[in-house]
Parts: sequence; C-alpha cells; structure tokens
Amino acid sequence: MIVTRFAPSPTGELHLGHAHSALFAHGEARRAGGRFILRIEDIDRTRCRAEFTDAILVDLAWLGLDWEQPVRRQSEHFDDYRSALARLEGEGLLYPCFCTRKDIAREVEAAGHAPHGPDGPLYPGTCRALSAAERAERIAAGEAYALRLDTAEARHRTGKLAWSDREAGLVVARPELFGDVVLARKDTPASYHLSVTVDDALQGITLVTRGVDLFEATHIHRLLQALLDLPTPAYAHHRLLLDEQGRRLAKRDKALTLRSLSEAGRSADDVRRMAGFA
Repeated sequence: MIVTRFAPSPTGELHLGHAHSALFAHGEARRAGGRFILRIEDIDRTRCRAEFTDAILVDLAWLGLDWEQPVRRQSEHFDDYRSALARLEGEGLLYPCFCTRKDIAREVEAAGHAPHGPDGPLYPGTCRALSAAERAERIAAGEAYALRLDTAEARHRTGKLAWSDREAGLVVARPELFGDVVLARKDTPASYHLSVTVDDALQGITLVTRGVDLFEATHIHRLLQALLDLPTPAYAHHRLLLDEQGRRLAKRDKALTLRSLSEAGRSADDVRRMAGFA
C-alpha cells in the first residue's frame, strides 16, 4: 500500500507552492487507494509558532484534503531523535563540532578553493581531528557544540547505496556531496536530515513526495537509512511553482498565501487550479 505525507514547518502561512506539494502527495495516495499522512515539522523551537500550525490545518481542510489522525508533531517526539543519535554516537560515527559559522567561514576562506556541496562550501573537518580527551574537556567547560556525522567513515561502513526516484530512476547515493553534515545542535535537537529520515520510517512512508529542490538531500537520507537499519521508500520529486520572475514561491510572498487568496474571494477550486490541479 502506498503511504505518502505532507510535512510543512509552521514558520509561516501556506502558499501556492505548499498547496501544490500537498495536493501532489494527497493525489498519489488517493489514486492508489493508499494512506495520506500530515506531519508538522516543528522541531525548530525558535521559529515555529502554534498559530501557524493551526492555520495549516485550517488551510488544508479548506483546500479539501483529509488525512489520518493523530497528526505527528516533531516537537512531541524528541526521544525518537535522541535514540537515533545515541545509536550513531555509540558506533563512533558522530563527533562534536565547536566551530561557529564565523570559524568555518575563516577556515574555508583560508583554504582558497574549498569544495562546495548543495548547501554551499563544505565543512573543512576542523573538529574531526580533535582527540577524545580534548572533546571531553571542551564539553565539560560548557562550550557550545553541534554533532556532525563523520560521512567518510559512515560511507565506508555502508558501501555503495542507491534509491529509486520516479523521474531519475535508480540513483547512486553520494552523501559525500554534503560533507560532515550537522545532525543536532543545542537549540535544535535534530536536524532536518535526521528527523525526516526517522519520521518517514516510523510512519511507514512508502513514497516520499517533495519538491525537486530537496532531491540532493536524499543522498544523506539514504545514508542515514542504511546506518540506522531503516527501510528505503521510493521518491517522487515534483516541480516547483515559480513566481512571475521565475523564483520559487516562498513564505514571504504574502499575496499568494492560501489565506490571502481566500480573503480575496478565490474559491478552493480556484486555488487548486492555480496550484496545477483541476
């Protein structure tokens, strides 16, 4: 059975791009007689707001979507992410990184032509070489740190990996494109990469539908699935809706939020058509 999900972050109001993504996932499930799940990715406690969560539920219902209950809210499941981190740490695949963004920028600049990944310059691995004693000493002293994945070591242990994408076919995973990604910070107990991988497995998602802008992230997600012995779903990365300047829609585009369109007299049918669904 196909199980899909729509997983917005409540950091603003839903816009037409969100509507396209939600309708895409909902349609895939309903056409196959499958299940559609709504997940609220509110793990970033500094940016997510309860009123936006409420607005998401109202907007999706107005759009005509239905979903299974209860709705999973990431902020209620930190223990699931801590368990995944503990497993990776126990296998020696995580290390504390004490570098600030300014520290990393200086290291990258000093390196000259530093390699770049999908998210920009790769972390140069400054803290990877710290001894266990130095790590423990700095943690005991109260220094802030993030937990990074030793991607090269993880890749060595898993060997060759791949995933199936509806448009791209069989894709060989290349997590090294991202370098040693951050999997947790003090103020955010799990990164997007970790939390979405864990949640998709726990919720039995069989088809991950999301925008093509997240295609590259699947390289890391596939690696985490292998490390944590999690199932690998199929993927369908859909097109993005663009504004008149050819830019992808963002939460700053207030005129194209579902609420503003409704207040301007647009019907749910109108908005579905605008989002590319008759």
